[in-house]
Amino acid sequence: MSAQGREQAGRRTGPTVALAVIGAVGALALGVAFSRPDVMAAGLPLALWAALALTRPGHSGVGVVVESSSGDDGRHLRDDVVIDSDAEIVEVSLIQAERAQRRVFVAGRSRLEASSRALHSGPVISVEVAVRGLDADAGLLGAPQAPIAVVRAVQPVAHRLPRTPVAPRLTGLHGAHEGTRPGQGGDFRDIHPFAPGDELRRVDWRATARAARRPGELLIRRTDALSDASAVIVMDTVEDLGAVVATWGAVDLLRSGVTSLDLARSAARAIAEATVAQGDRVAFHTLAHGGRSVRSGAGRRHLARVVAEIASSGRAGDDARFRRTPPVPHGSIIYVLSTFFDGAAAEIATRWRAAGHRVVAVDTLPPLDRSRLTTERSLALEVVLSERSDMLHQLRDAGVETLTWSGDVDVQLAVLLRGGAR
Repeated sequence: MSAQGREQAGRRTGPTVALAVIGAVGALALGVAFSRPDVMAAGLPLALWAALALTRPGHSGVGVVVESSSGDDGRHLRDDVVIDSDAEIVEVSLIQAERAQRRVFVAGRSRLEASSRALHSGPVISVEVAVRGLDADAGLLGAPQAPIAVVRAVQPVAHRLPRTPVAPRLTGLHGAHEGTRPGQGGDFRDIHPFAPGDELRRVDWRATARAARRPGELLIRRTDALSDASAVIVMDTVEDLGAVVATWGAVDLLRSGVTSLDLARSAARAIAEATVAQGDRVAFHTLAHGGRSVRSGAGRRHLARVVAEIASSGRAGDDARFRRTPPVPHGSIIYVLSTFFDGAAAEIATRWRAAGHRVVAVDTLPPLDRSRLTTERSLALEVVLSERSDMLHQLRDAGVETLTWSGDVDVQLAVLLRGGAR
């Protein structure tokens, strides 16, 4: 991945030229006033340098190319900033990973390496570059270039799940799960009289010899079809709450600790990978209006698209108060990933459960660090946590299963696989 740009032509004089002109004029005035030729001669180099700087042709521009790469874990970000200019000096301002700022002066043709480690998953500006050219020993300043920002999608932490639950009623005619329709590949269903369209190789000769009611009657052994399942991952991106409660309300990802969207992206990736690994289809949606969506599909290519969209899903913003209801295929299991502080996600989950879908509410609130909280903020936190607990209880009463991603996920999934929480 790369980003590039070139500075617009234009320049202005810097403070050194003004100081040189003032120095030359001042030396001339003092020399004339006090009849000192040596003082007038001292101002001559300054006058010559200022004249040379003012008559010097400006540079043609500054070209910038950013070449990006990532480490094996996807968290180490490297950006090579390639500077190409005929200016004597190029001033480069760098902001790395939205937190570390650097200002350097390099030659007209240079290559800078900017490396950083991402603290969170999701979209991040790995580097932001602004340049301008300097000539005549920084006496002439080029026009500043608009910053070039390189946005990268950091992959969430991978969590391998052994299996994932499926919907109670499967509608597909192929797959790896026992279906409820007659077909091929599943367990024994029943013994049925031969009918046009049945295959002769399915005739059960022992059953025919034992149970045929009239001569010439054939009995076949029928099995259930193997069906595929469909999972829909729905992520609520309105809130991004860190483990450190003191950072709530302020965009301070440097000290927030792991955030709810970090856990949501990790959960979404784990569920998608486990679903595709067992041969099922998966779809991904965000609840924000105009949010990201990937239609239902299966296979490695489809999984790569889903994981890429998960990694690119950031916070929707404060204006996303109303959620959209994405389309859900019939007979799907739906995972709703949210902190459930806002009742909108819970309302949508309850609506899907009332329509007959199997719904799992995945709680993505991280374990909270309550240090540095005032008494008033501690009381306010207890109130909102109590309201959130009531909301989760209401979801369970409505038949929505719950799963806490920050807890022992494998044990909770084992309960869901047995259907114990339904």
